[in-house]
Amino acid sequence: MDYSNDKRVVLTLDAGGTNFVFSAIRGMECIGQPITLPSNGDNLDKCLSGIIEGFERLIKNLPEQPVAISFAFPGPADYPNGVIGDLGNLPAFRGGVALGPMLEERFRLPVFINNDGDLFAYGEAIAGFLPYVNQMLAEAGSQKRYRHLLGITLGTGFGAGLVVDGNLFIGDNSAGAEIWLVRNAIDPDCFAEEGASIRAVQRVYHSYSKHNHDIRLSPKEIFEILEGTIEGDMVAARLAFQTLGVVVGDAIANAVTLTDSLVVIGGGLSNAWKYFAPAMLSQLNGTIARTDGTKVDRLEVKAFDLEDALQRGSFLSGQQKQIPVPYSNRMVHYDPMKRIGIGASRLGTSHAVAVGAYVYALGMIDKKR
Repeated sequence: MDYSNDKRVVLTLDAGGTNFVFSAIRGMECIGQPITLPSNGDNLDKCLSGIIEGFERLIKNLPEQPVAISFAFPGPADYPNGVIGDLGNLPAFRGGVALGPMLEERFRLPVFINNDGDLFAYGEAIAGFLPYVNQMLAEAGSQKRYRHLLGITLGTGFGAGLVVDGNLFIGDNSAGAEIWLVRNAIDPDCFAEEGASIRAVQRVYHSYSKHNHDIRLSPKEIFEILEGTIEGDMVAARLAFQTLGVVVGDAIANAVTLTDSLVVIGGGLSNAWKYFAPAMLSQLNGTIARTDGTKVDRLEVKAFDLEDALQRGSFLSGQQKQIPVPYSNRMVHYDPMKRIGIGASRLGTSHAVAVGAYVYALGMIDKKR
């Protein structure tokens, strides 16, 4: 169902370790001004009181009553039951907190909580990257269409979500698509997030930089070194993003061998696409060895960078042809090129999460009806 013109209002929350940002969504667009409050993640009473205050202030400014509360919250959690577990950046929740049931009792509204990576993927599948790619294929005259999407977020952490034929895949333990825990390609004793996050880019840069910096640079500043807008170590900056690309590419390769899907990438680090994407694609389209040393393709499919015009053109054209049906005069369409496309968010990460939260809530309400 198309919810872009739906008049119902859903309250959302972007829960970060420092601040909570509350918004009201109608028709997949934000209405009014968001409300920002400190998270107080080390004090449960202050944190919960702040969450209640944020939603109360939203409702007070709305011309109509909302139909649901739906938002992203860090894991681990039992998302279907609204119970938040032991969080690293919000330590007050340790031991388990029934946040969803608390909000349901307080506001007398259905409450839906999901992982931000899940909602990012869901938003991009509904109104972003997935329809964008399928529209390009249609305009190119291709009969190829995609139904599944793996969404990746690169920022403070390394998150993911999976949408299968329009349905959000959560898993039996609310732990589906937890890509941050796959093995790190560069340091196999570590998990992937240690090489695919803000802290990873900073660590690599400062480990190799010959330039003396008074303070630890942000990934944005390391990006600006490569752009030539600020002074720094160009070699170390390039290595920082290339390392990111290797770790991300290897993790995605492991994932898409199972999902066989398009991949969309969001989060703040995705802005450095041109500096990490080549290394990422090299991993995806590289090789892996047999025990005797011979090489085979890493993937059964070929991966294309859809932010690159030449690769995008090859992806859209494929190898379309007509072949005859044996013992018949009939011809059928055949495209033997097995392929996936990888590209950047079309909605922006925050808006994609909000769209995902909005549609998820309305879909669950409509299903119950």
